[in-house]
Amino acid sequence: MGLDIKLPIGLMFVIIGLLLTIYGFFTASDAGMYTKSLNVNINIWIGAGMLIFGGIMLLFVKRSKK
Repeated sequence: MGLDIKLPIGLMFVIIGLLLTIYGFFTASDAGMYTKSLNVNINIWIGAGMLIFGGIMLLFVKRSKK
């Protein structure tokens, strides 16, 4: 099987997760922005989750090439 989509999926999640996490840190001081999410900076949490998932996918790519 020559088709391995773990690498592009992992890279996509890492890049978007990094952008979302950085955006969450830059907007952390804006309290009005997070009133709908019960004053939780959801951008940081979702971005961190995407970074973790993307990192796991990239680890699977590295592990499968051995």
